[in-house]
Amino acid sequence: MSDTIVCPKCQSEFTYEQDDKMVCSQCFHEWTPGETSDEDKILDAHGHELQNGDTVVLIKDLPVKGAPKPLKSGTKVKNIRLRPGSDHNIDCKIDGFGAMALKSEFVKKA
Repeated sequence: MSDTIVCPKCQSEFTYEQDDKMVCSQCFHEWTPGETSDEDKILDAHGHELQNGDTVVLIKDLPVKGAPKPLKSGTKVKNIRLRPGSDHNIDCKIDGFGAMALKSEFVKKA
């Protein structure tokens, strides 16, 4: 196995050490190894940290473009995937609607 440290922002393997920090040669993101960044954490509407694979519940009705009806409040969404740095930072599949992206401010952790 290699000792390559992957960039936490863009997942690039092309990183190098500079002084006491790591630098990504692709996106130029700088970080200290072993340190977790608060900017990468995704929080739900109540401030709980979300993780990949979590189950969440919608807290309000959300209109869906092209759909005849909105997503109802209380709809349970299983096995979410997080996308830090994106406006709609949750990818998921919802029964009856299919794949879509949600904002974390409209969900709570189940």
